[in-house]
Amino acid sequence: MNNTIIAADIGGCYRMYLAITTELVQTAADIHGTSNVATAALGRTITAAGLMGLMLQDERSTLTLQIKGDGPASEILASADASGRVRGYIADPDIELPLKGPGKLDVGGAVGKGTLTVIKDLKLKEPYIGRIDLVSGEIAEDLTQYFMRSEQQPTAVALGVRIGTDGRVENAGGLILQLLPDATDVCVDRLERCIATLDNLTDHIGLVNTPTELLEHLLVSMPPIHRPRVLEERNIEWYCGCSAERMEQALMSIGKHDLKQLIEEDGSAEIICHFCLEEYMFEREKLEELLAEVERG
Repeated sequence: MNNTIIAADIGGCYRMYLAITTELVQTAADIHGTSNVATAALGRTITAAGLMGLMLQDERSTLTLQIKGDGPASEILASADASGRVRGYIADPDIELPLKGPGKLDVGGAVGKGTLTVIKDLKLKEPYIGRIDLVSGEIAEDLTQYFMRSEQQPTAVALGVRIGTDGRVENAGGLILQLLPDATDVCVDRLERCIATLDNLTDHIGLVNTPTELLEHLLVSMPPIHRPRVLEERNIEWYCGCSAERMEQALMSIGKHDLKQLIEEDGSAEIICHFCLEEYMFEREKLEELLAEVERG
């Protein structure tokens, strides 16, 4: 079953990207062994990256979402492509912070003050890079400001991850809602009323089974001309894509001098993928083959 939909209203007022990513977030948590607050922070980030990846027009394009702050999380990074494949990591997966309210994980405290950077590789000469100072560290609010400041696009972003008493992800998801040029005052007013309830997106997710049901639940009060219709069903899923061949290219990219020094001083190299934690071991013989290839140019 697809976990994401793209929808718009008949009147051409808005477009929405909406996902239920409970399984995706649990997969990331299992891979990285994250604490509850780290799961929430990483889960929000990979959900947002996955939705933003689906907004890319070219299937070859990719997007990277990087959050760097002075909080204990230090860095959260997620990458996605236009087909819905996403991966991510958090620098400190073991963060423990007090709740900031009943059932409220302190993602903002984990992130702290810093920057949010969006990098889009659109297969042009240079990638697009947009960067803003973090507004709250809660990620959804920061992305809302990013769209306004860097892309001049009126946008509402909501992200949520709820952790059960057993430490498992109960529900998770997100939405990105963007106004279109023909948005009317009536439509905007009704949308604002709906958006006011999105602070607890996970409450809504817990009441439905599918993104389509969630869409209808969230926008039930919209007038007929501005009721949403599903344009496309998509899927956001975990996919790393690392391989021994890619790690070999990474080793060769450090240059002849450093590769030679690595062989002489260590005799082997172990590379661990930040995203999936897969380990790749390269013994001396393989490193010498790579060095010979670099020397041949």
